[in-house]
Amino acid sequence: MENQIFQLQYAIDTFYFLVCGALVMWMAAGFAMLEAGLVRSKNTTEILTKNVALFAIACTMYLVSGYAIMYDGGWLLSGIEAFSMDEVLAASAENGFEGDSVYSGASDFFFQVVFVATAMSIVSGAVAERMRLWSFLVFAVVMTGFIYPMEGSWTWGGAEVFGLYNLGDLGFSDFAGSGIVHMAGAAAALAGVLLLGARKGKYGPNGEIYAIPGANLPLATLGTFILWMGWFGFNGGSVLKLGDAANAHSVAMVFLNTNAAAAGGAVAALITGRILFGKADLTMLLNGALAGLVAITAEPSTPTALQATLFGALGGILVVFSILTLDKLKIDDPVGAISVHGVVGLLGLLLVPVTNDGSSFSGQLIGAATIFVWVFAASFAVWYALKLITGIRVTEEEEQQGVDLAECGMEAYPEFMSK
Repeated sequence: MENQIFQLQYAIDTFYFLVCGALVMWMAAGFAMLEAGLVRSKNTTEILTKNVALFAIACTMYLVSGYAIMYDGGWLLSGIEAFSMDEVLAASAENGFEGDSVYSGASDFFFQVVFVATAMSIVSGAVAERMRLWSFLVFAVVMTGFIYPMEGSWTWGGAEVFGLYNLGDLGFSDFAGSGIVHMAGAAAALAGVLLLGARKGKYGPNGEIYAIPGANLPLATLGTFILWMGWFGFNGGSVLKLGDAANAHSVAMVFLNTNAAAAGGAVAALITGRILFGKADLTMLLNGALAGLVAITAEPSTPTALQATLFGALGGILVVFSILTLDKLKIDDPVGAISVHGVVGLLGLLLVPVTNDGSSFSGQLIGAATIFVWVFAASFAVWYALKLITGIRVTEEEEQQGVDLAECGMEAYPEFMSK
């Protein structure tokens, strides 16, 4: 009987893990649509190419080296071992069919690899419209195969930071990755943007800021809804189990709080935009919803639904002011990725101790600093090396023409282009 119960739980937990991983994979489509909608039409094909290619690169590099670095303490992984059911049962019988997780190693890898791709997708939008495609893809190889797995080994992997300190012992907690995934992606993006510079015509010589509207706001809205949906897998899957009453309840609370935070962020950003601009700004509304999702990702299981709504609202307000501040600093981020995922990612980490007494503010600050410093410094070094060796920015003529033709040789909307 115990054996049969275990097999049922194993099947439920593994299936749940895989479905959540598929939802997170679907977020790749959300990022692609969001970014394609917020860039100009002449750069659409290239942004779509980047999003498909980076996902494929992330999956390959995490298999080759990333997973081993993050969890096994090694450097290379020839493949995930396939165990027979008899072997699974024998191993589980040794500990009385108990353990922290009851799912297959293959499903664990699948769930983790889509998180890596998410971190890299954040970089894509921030450097849009002026970065060389192949320089970006080379960076994606290093980011997903080494930079992200290293900081992941110190956080979710439980390894000491260069042998100096253990973040878990300091009270650091990041349930689903506000810092580990989102802030890490934003740190890599910031390093690239600082070396890349702003798009031509974005800033005037006397401090003027000129808006460069996206080409397709319906597409950007669709992308936001896809991300909102995928986030249920992102946060819900991070519970890791479903096959018992306690974990099923936790999953339900995570889904509830994830949705509540997104709604709170959207409403707060909409109202903030109305106060500041006198209009209902759709782009701020979309980023507000995403900011609410990022804010709750660090700890979606312990707040009440009302607290989650308030946490999301804080993220929605903060992201509006962050986007405006970065513009004043002439840090050109076409989609607001650094603000949504970086600034609000930090907020999410700092909100954890409010409802989770297993964490501490000092631990969250040290963890955030560790993630940011490592990812920013390592990314800056890679971006700078690429800038010296191959260049990272297209020519002014190519930027004016659009990177679709310069990098991909085709237009996304050829029938609408002037000849």
